[in-house]
Amino acid sequence: SCSTVLKTLHFVTSPLSNEEGNFSLAYIITIHKELEMFVKLLRAIYMPQNIYCIHIDEKSPRDYKTAVQNIVNCFENIFISSKREHVVYAGFSRLQADINCMRDLVNSKVQWNYVINLCGQDFPLKTNKEIIQYMKSKWNGKNITPGIVQPLHMKHRTQLSYREYVHSGVPYLYPGKTMKAKPPHNLTIYFGSAYYVLTKEFVEFTLTDARAKDLLEWSRDTYSPDEHYWVTLNRLPG
Repeated sequence: SCSTVLKTLHFVTSPLSNEEGNFSLAYIITIHKELEMFVKLLRAIYMPQNIYCIHIDEKSPRDYKTAVQNIVNCFENIFISSKREHVVYAGFSRLQADINCMRDLVNSKVQWNYVINLCGQDFPLKTNKEIIQYMKSKWNGKNITPGIVQPLHMKHRTQLSYREYVHSGVPYLYPGKTMKAKPPHNLTIYFGSAYYVLTKEFVEFTLTDARAKDLLEWSRDTYSPDEHYWVTLNRLPG
C-alpha cells in the first residue's frame, strides 16, 4: 500500500525550508533495470514541491514496469512519460526520451525553475537545498551544459550516418558509408555531456525554435546525439 511505501521508505512529505518550498526543480529519470537502485535514488531526491518524469525503457520487463508504476501511483508529483522509447545505447532514442519528458513537464501545473536529467544508476552528492542554492548563486538564469567545439577525433559521430542494428537480440549503432549533410542553419557543433541542468525557458525554446527542431531532425542518424544537442543549442547567440 502507498501508506506503507511512504512510511517504510521515509519519503519527505513536506518542504524542509521556505526557500525550498518556493523553488521547484523538475527531474527526468531514464531507467531500465535495478528497481531497488531506482527507489533509493528517488527517495534521495524526492521533495513534494518538485516534479519528476520517469522514462521507462519500452523493452524493460513487464514486471519491472508494473513495479515502477505501483510506486509512481503513490505520488501526485511523479509520473511516467506519456511516450516511451525503445532506448538504444548512444542512439537517438536516448535523446528522444528526454524530450518526451520535457514535453510533459512544460505542460504540468508545477511551476518549476530548472530541469535535471539523471539515469537510474545516479545518486546525489548534495541535498535539495544545496542544489538550489548553488543554482541561484552561481547559475541564476543560466544552463549547466558544459562542452567544447567538437574535437577532431569525435567528428565521425556527426559526419557519418549511423544505423541501428540488432545482434544476438542486442541493438547497437554502426556507422554507414554515407556522409551526412552539414548541420542546419550553419550551426557550429559543440560536444559535451549528455547530462545537464536547464532553465524552463531554455526547455521551451528547444521545443519550439525552428533551429532546435531542425538540429533535432538532423541528429537522428548521429552517434550519441544527446552529447552534442543541448550544448550546441546553449551556445546560440542570445
